[in-house]
Amino acid sequence: MKLVVIDGQSGRMGQLLIDRIRSAGLSCEILAVGTNALATAAMLKAGADAGATGENPVLVACRTAEIIAGPIGILSADSLLGEITPAMAMALGQSSAKKLLLPVNQCGNLVAGTQSLSLSRVMDEAVELLKTLLA
Repeated sequence: MKLVVIDGQSGRMGQLLIDRIRSAGLSCEILAVGTNALATAAMLKAGADAGATGENPVLVACRTAEIIAGPIGILSADSLLGEITPAMAMALGQSSAKKLLLPVNQCGNLVAGTQSLSLSRVMDEAVELLKTLLA
């Protein structure tokens, strides 16, 4: 199964998710797509199988991904301090991939029905959801 992890800024969220996926021993191909080189490098360091940076890799990856994971802001144009372009948000929204969105109440996106969880707990829940998607 092809999992695309998209992150920006420092790539810390994507890095933590990939590290947890690898630690859980889940069997999937992980493509790390960063909106900047720092984010891509962080996710590759965590154990992604391959990585790419920028708008076009997001557009291409969305066409072939089976699962896309990342902070909820990846669905909103101009989020992540402007790193998500309108074309990226559209490609993500139109992708037939399942989306595993991490509820981060930042970038003007407030998610109702979620309690304030630590980033560590969010990653635990994301890995559990991914297990069910891979089963």
